[in-house]
Amino acid sequence: MRTIGVVTVARSDFGIYRPLLRRIEADGELHLLLFVGGTHFADVHGATVAEIEADGFPIAARVDAWADSDDAATIAGALGAAVRGFGEAFAGATPDILLLLGDRLEMLAAAVAALPFRLPLAHIHGGESSEGAFDESIRHALTKLSHLHFASAEQHARRLLQLGEEPWRVVVSGAPALDAIAAASALDDAELERRIGMHVNGPTLLVTYHPATLDAEDVRVRAAQLLDAVAESGLAAVFTYPNADPGGRAVRALVDAYVAHHDNARAVASLGSDTYFSMMRRAAAMVGNSSSGIIEAASFELPVVNVGIRQQGRLRPSNVIDVEDDTAAILAGIRRAVSPEFRRMLSGAVNPYGDGHAAARIVDALERVELGPRLLLKRFVDA
Repeated sequence: MRTIGVVTVARSDFGIYRPLLRRIEADGELHLLLFVGGTHFADVHGATVAEIEADGFPIAARVDAWADSDDAATIAGALGAAVRGFGEAFAGATPDILLLLGDRLEMLAAAVAALPFRLPLAHIHGGESSEGAFDESIRHALTKLSHLHFASAEQHARRLLQLGEEPWRVVVSGAPALDAIAAASALDDAELERRIGMHVNGPTLLVTYHPATLDAEDVRVRAAQLLDAVAESGLAAVFTYPNADPGGRAVRALVDAYVAHHDNARAVASLGSDTYFSMMRRAAAMVGNSSSGIIEAASFELPVVNVGIRQQGRLRPSNVIDVEDDTAAILAGIRRAVSPEFRRMLSGAVNPYGDGHAAARIVDALERVELGPRLLLKRFVDA
């Protein structure tokens, strides 16, 4: 039996992983080892390790190392602690292949820790671009550290080849988040309102704003401009908190202050997949700069107002309205997004990130790939 290690470091990646984890567990040829780290243990991010436990996934190791600060030196120190923690975890339970997703610093820590163990790495969502955040560099670094790649679209597979990866290592799987959408339970309005703690009456915005970590402007200025636009729209809003990026705490504080002064707004540390996807079904529009608005929202025909430079460079579905970090521009984007005309334009929209069957393609490749020197010893392919 082949052992597949999976690293999860945040609420965002676990929700994407869930259908894939269930498929690995159900597969008679594969054994799952789940390595849990990052913000899963942070109360401010919803202590989402409880979600993993509630789903019944056995946890092979817990790496409780994350930066409880926006300070750059503290973040760098936490990254070092995470490398050490994952190294200790891999010494205790060494998989045949280690699966990583996305572009978080904690994922990079796990990949670096795997190097001396000569662990083959499989990476999901390589070849993408998000030019306004240092996630871009992390994602490309993970590509070069990895031995097997699961791309969400043909365009991203081509970029992996541009980075010198051998074609046989690249699989166009689609985005696993679309599998998660198909597997999620749709909540009725009463249950949705109970979970978010607010009566949903009329058009409601789903808002997530993360620091654009390569933006020279103060994130507090950027977030305040977005909040002013939401207020001027007059619409109810459900906020999800930002990731554990530099500036994230400042954004959370501004969101909390907004919610405290607006009866038609709520902030939730972690909605969980069923609640989050039910909000996407229910929302009039999504506002902010989350990759979820780019990758997942099109499957709901949900209008998205994408703010600023954080997601610059990503493949855009037709539901995305790009606006600058400016109150007037954001407000104009919201008004366009919630208009009946724009919503009608999205009828029958195709999501370019896949067909909801990524997990099957990923598991098939994990089963079939030949272990040993051919997988581990990489050859750079010149263009």
